[in-house]
Amino acid sequence: MNVIVPKTAAELALGLSLPHRKMEDWRWTDLRQLIDRSYGAAPAKVDAASIERLIARSPLANIAVQRIVFVNGKLDKGRSCLDGVSIGKNAIAPVHKDFLLELNEKLKPESMTLVLEGTVDTPVEVLQLSFGQQAAVASRLHVEVAKSSSATLVETYLGDGDYINNPVVTVTVHKGARLDRLKLELEAERAQHLSHTIFWLGADSRLFDLTLTTGSVLSRQNVNVTMLGQGGTSQINGAYLLRRKQHADTRLVVDHAVPHCTSRELFKCVMDDHARGIFQGKVMVRKDAQKTDGKQSSHALLLSETAEFDAKPELEIFADDVVCGHGATSGDLNHDHLFYLMSRGIPEAEAKSLLIAAFVGEAFDVVAHEGIKEALVKFSRKWLTERRRAG
Repeated sequence: MNVIVPKTAAELALGLSLPHRKMEDWRWTDLRQLIDRSYGAAPAKVDAASIERLIARSPLANIAVQRIVFVNGKLDKGRSCLDGVSIGKNAIAPVHKDFLLELNEKLKPESMTLVLEGTVDTPVEVLQLSFGQQAAVASRLHVEVAKSSSATLVETYLGDGDYINNPVVTVTVHKGARLDRLKLELEAERAQHLSHTIFWLGADSRLFDLTLTTGSVLSRQNVNVTMLGQGGTSQINGAYLLRRKQHADTRLVVDHAVPHCTSRELFKCVMDDHARGIFQGKVMVRKDAQKTDGKQSSHALLLSETAEFDAKPELEIFADDVVCGHGATSGDLNHDHLFYLMSRGIPEAEAKSLLIAAFVGEAFDVVAHEGIKEALVKFSRKWLTERRRAG
């Protein structure tokens, strides 16, 4: 007998069924349970003071960047610098299918395309600002890194209120091009961040990517990387800084569709209080993708007995001439290292902060821009200081 499960308020408002724990990819993030109310449209107008306040909160506020501002998914031309870059409508439609993309289609965001061509010396920061109470916000951005070009792109997500933010970003890195990308998920404390990022990498292209997740009460980030040209390289790093009852889940799939490509994935996750972190990483090697070199690892630091980390590393290999591997660890601070620092006169709280900073800082090594890396280190130190005060 079929049992009809009544739709939740959120499902009725959003117009589609939410994923639940009986679905393998969502076993640790049951949206039917975690999203428990309806959401309406985001406000059409936001006062200027609120926008400026959020812009000033960006960790890169004092760094020379070319800033492009979106407010509730819409381009704010007056606050955006478009010199030397091309941005317009008609973003590429993703070929993947999942709940996050279906939700994005339901919310009907503006579709924008950003073209980076030549050597873009100044980092480009795309600021996605979200506002609203029980509001659903969505955006869709496609990034084209032209053949033999190089650029640094930063996506910064900030907000004020209680909202769902559903950004979809697709990125094409063409032949011989290089993209250094940083994503900062710094949403409002009560927000829910549900994103999907899709990369397509051409021959001899290089992608260096870092996502820092520390905002929102609930974060689910799907990432797909497809190696489409021989000689491609991707380094995908991630870092969590979570506390209280934050919940962050990353589902990463790297697809080696052609031979002679290299991929690396490194996630360093810090959880405190009742926070929960999840990393689901999968490396696929297709039948003809010989000479693939793919390695993946995730490491968790649990700072309280009630914090939790779940890891699901996967390898799916159909070729026979490959070098692939994965690993996952989780645990408390190394007490030998802590004792060593304390024996040198460093107070316990400060010694713990130094060890945590060193642990998560390994993920930041993928960032080539020194000013941006310093801003990340400063931000993580601030988080550690606030944690220490709260404790």
